[in-house]
Amino acid sequence: MSRYAYESCAEEADEADATCSATIIDEMAVARVAPRLPGDDLAKRTTDVFSALADPTRLRILHALSLEELCVCDIAALAGVSQSAVSHQLRLLRDRDLVAFRREGKRAVYRLADDHVRLLLDQGLAHAAEGSEPPPERSTVGVGA
Repeated sequence: MSRYAYESCAEEADEADATCSATIIDEMAVARVAPRLPGDDLAKRTTDVFSALADPTRLRILHALSLEELCVCDIAALAGVSQSAVSHQLRLLRDRDLVAFRREGKRAVYRLADDHVRLLLDQGLAHAAEGSEPPPERSTVGVGA
């Protein structure tokens, strides 16, 4: 496909809906990108991760756990919801490999599963805070990964 055809497609884009007014496929670009797209299983697992972040309570839970390991009772107090509700949310986050826990006597102490979760959370908060308030400060004291 010529560069001219690509540019004319961009120039013809309707400003209201930001789509091309003509169907012009750059077959070389498609051939370069297609093999790099995630397969069905990876795409599903990735959308599951993002859907877990799409709930304000789960986001607060993850952010709290990015600051410090916490037991279910602590998380419930911070999130302002019942222990039962927190347990339900933590089960979903465990199923998506976003959090892990260990037993300390009668307590279940939770932490982020790994640094990938911390980076994803940090990037999401930074992106959402762009142009508004800065993301909360982070302390690495007592943080388990």
